[in-house]
Amino acid sequence: MAVPVWSVDPRTGKQREQVAVEATAEEVDAVVRAAAAAAPALADRVVRARLLRTAADFLEEAGPRILEAADAETALGPARLTGELGRTAYQLRAFADIVDEGAYLDVIIDHADPALTPPRPDLRRWKIPLGVVAVYAASNFPLAFSVPGGDTASALAAGCPVVVKAHPDHPATSELCADALRRAAVAVGLPAAVVSVVHGFQAGIDLVTHPLVSAAGFTGSVRGGRALFDAAAARPVPIPFHGELGSLNPVVVTEAAAEERAEQIGTGLAGAMTLGVGQFCVKPGLVLAPQGEAGDRLLKSLAAAVGDVAPGTLLDARMRDNFIAGVGELTALPDVEAPVEPGDGGERLVRAGFVSVPAARLAEGGGAHDALLEEHFGPVTVIARYANAEEVEGVLGRLPGNLTATAHLSEAEASGDGAELLRRLTPLAGRIVVNGWPTGVAVAPAMHHGGPYPATTSTSTSVGGTAIERWLRPVVYQDAPEGLLPVELRDANGSGVPRRFNGRREP
Repeated sequence: MAVPVWSVDPRTGKQREQVAVEATAEEVDAVVRAAAAAAPALADRVVRARLLRTAADFLEEAGPRILEAADAETALGPARLTGELGRTAYQLRAFADIVDEGAYLDVIIDHADPALTPPRPDLRRWKIPLGVVAVYAASNFPLAFSVPGGDTASALAAGCPVVVKAHPDHPATSELCADALRRAAVAVGLPAAVVSVVHGFQAGIDLVTHPLVSAAGFTGSVRGGRALFDAAAARPVPIPFHGELGSLNPVVVTEAAAEERAEQIGTGLAGAMTLGVGQFCVKPGLVLAPQGEAGDRLLKSLAAAVGDVAPGTLLDARMRDNFIAGVGELTALPDVEAPVEPGDGGERLVRAGFVSVPAARLAEGGGAHDALLEEHFGPVTVIARYANAEEVEGVLGRLPGNLTATAHLSEAEASGDGAELLRRLTPLAGRIVVNGWPTGVAVAPAMHHGGPYPATTSTSTSVGGTAIERWLRPVVYQDAPEGLLPVELRDANGSGVPRRFNGRREP
C-alpha cells in the first residue's frame, strides 16, 4: 500500500497537501539504476558547468514558488529563506567555475626516467568521479543543505549523478527544487535522471545499501547519521559516508575579554544562539565565561537580549517536544540556574533561554550533568562559569569533536597572548573563530565545514570548493600511449587545467 508524503505547516500542525508517496524498494532500485545509466553523460566538463549555471538560473526563476513552499513547511521566514536561495544559487555557480578551472582534477604528470634508481615509468595521475551519490537532505536548511544544496552541487560538479532522500519536513520544497534541477539537466542536453528525489525512511536505508550507490552525504542527527554510516560500512562493498552529525560549538570567553566588552559579547551571543530559532548546526551551545564582576555583566547583557527574543516555531512538532523535554531536564539539575528559562512558548512556539552552571561541575564528569555537554537543538545555550584556567581545561578536555570552536580575546590577547588558547581549541574543531560567532558558514574556497567525530564522519568539508573532493578518487595511468589518454593527461595541455608536470607547476 502506498504511504502518502504530506507537506505540514509547523505553525499550525495542519497538513497542507499530499506531495508524493514513499518510494518502495523497487522504485529506489529503478531511480538508482537510471542515475547510474546517466553517469556517462556527465563526463564532459563543459556540459557539467553549463548544468550548474542553468540550475542556478532555474532555481531563481522558480524562486517565488520555492520560497512560498519553504516558508509554509519550515516557518523560517521569507527573509532568511531568500538569503538561503541566493546562497544556494551562488554555490551552484561557484562549482561551475571550479569545474571550468579544473584544478580539482589534481593532474600530475611524471615522464619516464630510466636513469633514476629505480627507473621511473611514465605516470599520469588525475581524479575521476566515484559514481552515483546518495544525498540525505537536512531539516534546517531546505535549500542550501537539501536537494539543490552543497552535496548535490559538489557531486554534480565532480561528475556524479545524485539521488536525494528528501527530508520529511519540507517535501514540497524538495519536489520544486528537484523539478528545477531536472529541467536544467534536460535544457543542457543531459538526462533528467542525473538528479532524482525519493521520499520515505525505508527509502533512505534502501538507498545507502544499493550496490550502485558509490558514496553518500548526510546532514542531520548523530543517531540517524550513525545508523546510515554503519550501514554504509557494513555493505559487501563499503562506501564513503560523509556525514555531518552534531556539534556543541564551544566558546571560551577570557576574563580579559569579558572585562573589556562583556556587554558586547553577551548581546552577540544572544543573537548567535537564537538565530533561526537556534536551529543552526553551528549554534554556540556551550560558553565558558569567567566568574566575577565581568562575567556577571556578560550574563546580565545576555539575559536582557535573550529576554527580548520573541517565541519562535521549530521545524516540526517532534523537535519542539524534544526541546521542551530536554531543557526541562537541564533546568532541574542541581547547581543549574536559568536566568532566562527556555521552554514552552505556547501555541506551538518555544521560548529562548539559557542555563548557567559552575564549570567545576562539568569538569568533574559523570552523572546527569553530562547532559549539559550534549547538543540541544533549539534556542538554548549553556554558560559554564569558571574560576581559573584549570577549570577551563577540565571542561575542554571532556568535549567531543565539533564543527567550530570560538575564542573571545582581549585586545592584548589578540595581539599574541591568546595563541595558547587557539592551540588548545584547534584539536577540537574544524573551524576556529576569534572574536566573532560561528553562525553563518561562508561559501568560499578556504571554508571548512567539518570537524572531528561526531561533528563529521570524515575529514572532508561539505561547504566550499574542496567539497568536490569527497566524490572523486585518484587513478594513475602507467606507460599508456598518449593517444589513449584523456586530453587533460596529454603532454600538450589542450584542456588548460592546472597541472604538476615533472615535479613543477605549469605556468
